[in-house]
Amino acid sequence: MKKFLSFMLVVAMMAATLTACGGSDNTKTTEAAGETAAAGETTGSAEGGVFKIGGIGPVTGAAAIYGQAVKNGAELAVKEINEAGGINGAQIEFNFQDDQHDAETSVNAYNTLKDWGMQMLMGTVTSTPCVAVAAETAADNMFQLTPSGSSADCVANPNAFRVCFSDPNQGVVAAQYIGGHQLASKVAVIYDSSDAYSSGIYQNFAAEAGNQGIEIVSAEAFTADSNKDFSVQLQKAKDSGAELVFLPIYYTEASLILSQADSMGFDPLFYGCDGLDGILNVENFDTSLAEGVLLQTPFTTEAEDDLTKNFVANFEAAYGEKPNQFAADAYDAIYIIKTVAEAKGITPDMSVSDICEAMKVGMTEASFTGTTGSDISWGEDGEPNKDPLVVEIVDGVYKLVD
Repeated sequence: MKKFLSFMLVVAMMAATLTACGGSDNTKTTEAAGETAAAGETTGSAEGGVFKIGGIGPVTGAAAIYGQAVKNGAELAVKEINEAGGINGAQIEFNFQDDQHDAETSVNAYNTLKDWGMQMLMGTVTSTPCVAVAAETAADNMFQLTPSGSSADCVANPNAFRVCFSDPNQGVVAAQYIGGHQLASKVAVIYDSSDAYSSGIYQNFAAEAGNQGIEIVSAEAFTADSNKDFSVQLQKAKDSGAELVFLPIYYTEASLILSQADSMGFDPLFYGCDGLDGILNVENFDTSLAEGVLLQTPFTTEAEDDLTKNFVANFEAAYGEKPNQFAADAYDAIYIIKTVAEAKGITPDMSVSDICEAMKVGMTEASFTGTTGSDISWGEDGEPNKDPLVVEIVDGVYKLVD
């Protein structure tokens, strides 16, 4: 019994010694980490937590050029912000989900991100999925900033804001630019009646056209089920004497329209909105057919400011190609989140709803200068206030026009 008690005493002493050593090591590690953070030698506070920002858009399917550009632009911004110390000392985790430009798939992607722990949403990329997801973020009171969802319904709820122009804005501005620059008096329109983006722009263009001395001589629709053969729409535009064809549509259909117009000897001026951005990257498309096409955009790689030059250079270095407007929208979106979150003192330990409430106030107080505009501000309606640009495709590149 004495031997047993002696043995147990030795074991207890050894355990106490090991515990003391462990406590001493942990204390030193904590102190060292604090000293390092205080000295500013880390890219972010070890105790700052992590912001989980989600993204949704098409990286497969017909609109993949948009989604991939948004994903790349956002990831570049996240990398830069994390290397510079994060948001209020907290790093960003970014998780981007593919929705294939489909509303149901987009809602499923949103639920996947919620399960992951998303605190704010940078998305979605295209309008119809964005409208579907906006209903979900409103119900959850989660802050949503879409880089490129342009339908008016994308930001109908008070928790949602956008970087890009709205469809009503694009339609009105297009009519004003065409009329103000006297590009044409007789205009034909080819639009997608099954798509919120396209039909929304067309409706507002048509409402403003008369004020600009524009006669809409032909307005022909197609749908997602009939978006390959445009011979009927083009023939009606040609027969009506249209001098300009307005295309408030996406680049895939636009590339087919330009090809088919060339085959029938129809050579009007073509004018589009930001949905045409990406047409020069359509597989097997003869880009010479896009020569002279005009399109509205908030961004051009031809801009001379240092912010845009650095963004273009860094994007090319990372992805081997120049960014388009969608990449710039997403790049700015992440920096907008950073700017507003820091201004309002938002931290990762706040609830999703509390983050949203603070961001809503912060957005209406913000003045942001990025790659897609200077002194951008937002109203409570979620709409950005900024000036558009118009570019012309010349020799296979976008050239800024007055």
